[in-house]
Amino acid sequence: MSLMTTLVLVAAGLVGATGLILGVFLGVASEKFKVEVDETEAKIRAALPGNNCGACGFPGCDGCAKAMALGEAPVTQCPVGGSPVAEKIAQILGTGEVSMDQEKKVAHVHCQGSCSKTKQIASYTGIADCNDLAVVPGGTEKSCPYSCCGYGSCVKVCAFDAIHVVDGVAIVDKEKCTACGACIKACPKALISFVPYKKKHIVSCKNLLKGKAVKDSCSIGCIACGICEKNCPFDAIHVLNDLAVMNEKCTDCGICAQKCPTSAITGKRVKKVEAKEAPVQEKKEEAKEAPVSAG
Repeated sequence: MSLMTTLVLVAAGLVGATGLILGVFLGVASEKFKVEVDETEAKIRAALPGNNCGACGFPGCDGCAKAMALGEAPVTQCPVGGSPVAEKIAQILGTGEVSMDQEKKVAHVHCQGSCSKTKQIASYTGIADCNDLAVVPGGTEKSCPYSCCGYGSCVKVCAFDAIHVVDGVAIVDKEKCTACGACIKACPKALISFVPYKKKHIVSCKNLLKGKAVKDSCSIGCIACGICEKNCPFDAIHVLNDLAVMNEKCTDCGICAQKCPTSAITGKRVKKVEAKEAPVQEKKEEAKEAPVSAG
């Protein structure tokens, strides 16, 4: 056997021995340091949407799944997944039927200050982001200092394509909104909040200026006139800090929206039915009196 052959065989033997030793070491290490996987937690994690949006209050879907598996969070904790996901997780945990007693909510932008409703008083040439614009003097290009910047910081963080800027104002598509809350955190003007999905009438303004100053800055802003408050039969709306604010007593009757002189309260206006009912009542009274007069 030549020297070269001997060297090759020795090298091969050393490599094989090294591989064997490392394999044994890794096998022992994997057993000694392995992390126990909770099968229930893994199943819950697979059932969750996987957006890692944080709307559940936990650090991503992993944190939410762990909390549910430990019984530290209800199966309805994920607002993005909603009822379908909650029912799947309930089956995994064997908790029976799911009671979705919480009313579905969606994000709403409390501003209607579009390009046609406000005036442009400045021209911003920096990074196209609301948070960058908000820190410059004035904080906006528009005449209303409380208006939507319109540069779409909320749009960029929405993973569900549920919000878009139209004519300078962000608008939420409530059919796509999952109430993850990302847009609320992204808005530097704090113009976005959660509202009930079925809510028909909303004060869509955050302008804290007074009367004439509001009119000068936006044609559709709340001027704190108090007409809505005076006409509400349910004590459901009040002017606080120069802005109309609704409370939980609201029945969505729409009277406030009908009376609002600037249309700052969005929603379908109620129709006046008194004028239609009056003639019917008069006809009934005439029908009753007719036989008497004839006799």
